[in-house]
Amino acid sequence: MTDTSPSLGATAAETAEPLSAPATAGTDSQPVARDADASSGPAASAATPVSGAEAAPVFTGEAPAGKTFWANLNSPFRLGLVLTLGGLAAIALGLAFWNLSTIIIYVVFALFAALGLDPVVRWFGRHSVSRPWAIVIVYTAFALVFTGVMLLVVPVLVKQITAFFSDLPTTVDEFQSSDFYAWLSSTFGSQVGAITDQVEKFLTNPANIAAIGGGVVNFAINVGTTISGLIIVLVLSLYFLAGLPAMKVAFNRFVAARNRKKAAAMTDQITDSIGAYLMGMVVLAFCNSVVAFLLHLFLGLPFPALMGVLAFLITLIPLIGSVLYWLTATTLALFTGWVPALIFAVIYLIYMQLEAYVLTPKVMNKAISVPGALVVIGAMVGGTLLGLLGALVAIPVTASILLIIKQVFIPKQDAKI
Repeated sequence: MTDTSPSLGATAAETAEPLSAPATAGTDSQPVARDADASSGPAASAATPVSGAEAAPVFTGEAPAGKTFWANLNSPFRLGLVLTLGGLAAIALGLAFWNLSTIIIYVVFALFAALGLDPVVRWFGRHSVSRPWAIVIVYTAFALVFTGVMLLVVPVLVKQITAFFSDLPTTVDEFQSSDFYAWLSSTFGSQVGAITDQVEKFLTNPANIAAIGGGVVNFAINVGTTISGLIIVLVLSLYFLAGLPAMKVAFNRFVAARNRKKAAAMTDQITDSIGAYLMGMVVLAFCNSVVAFLLHLFLGLPFPALMGVLAFLITLIPLIGSVLYWLTATTLALFTGWVPALIFAVIYLIYMQLEAYVLTPKVMNKAISVPGALVVIGAMVGGTLLGLLGALVAIPVTASILLIIKQVFIPKQDAKI
């Protein structure tokens, strides 16, 4: 007896039409039929939903075609070769820059010297003097002043330096008999006398002085290198000053035509501020040297010419130059006596206040104002990288960067809403 009831769990349609395999199952015609079904068109694809597992991309180990070059790992040999060549090129450029550092310093120094002399040349131009003749007048006057200063100062410097080392024992004896030395001895004990004797023995030994200067041969080489460097800077600054207008025009042509007018105005403002700053620094340093020379002369302090030249060189250092010279000169004046040292310290301190509040605003009125913190940071960075030259050019470079930020970057940021 057969059971005609529906199978357990089967529907009526499944019972009426039992499961059966296609006739082409297991034959070579099956893939063709599947391909035909797959190529039946977009309608069939849209009608047949695709599960998430089937739609997920399959990782093949190759980077997508839309990725950048650095993420493309399909050609590791080419990528490694390019990276290696780039690293070697960077190292070669660094070595070249290091070997050319002296020439780069000469070029930068000459460019800043040309920018510093440009206001004087333009002043002659405003008084109906052509630029070539103005440059001739400026360099002739500079050569005459430099020669006169050398003729007046160098013999005196040589004489005073020789006198300093020959009279050093007498100077030390006078210092030991002064009231200031007595106060030091009563305060710090016998160590003051031992230190003074050691300093005297060290300075009176010619071998130590030669060792400080690196030897006679090295000293002569350094002097020759300095003189040749000054000649190179002088010649380069002459060419830079003669071609400065053309250099500005050529630089502005690198800017897009729609921004060229603004770039030209910014270039003129930067060069004018740098020139005004450098000329102002030279004028202030010259005033410091004159005051220092007169104070040493009238107070009877030793080596007035030497201290005047030293004042000019030290006060060229921005912000701290005057304070540094004040401390140095006051300390050296103590070897003569505490009364002239005190008078010198008080008078020079008064001059420093006059310079800060009267002379500097008048001399630096065309230069860009820089916050004090940035002045100190820029001077330290420039001095660390390039020595005295770096400290001199750090302030105008910082001012130029601030000007570019104020006139280019900040307006762009303000325009964004």
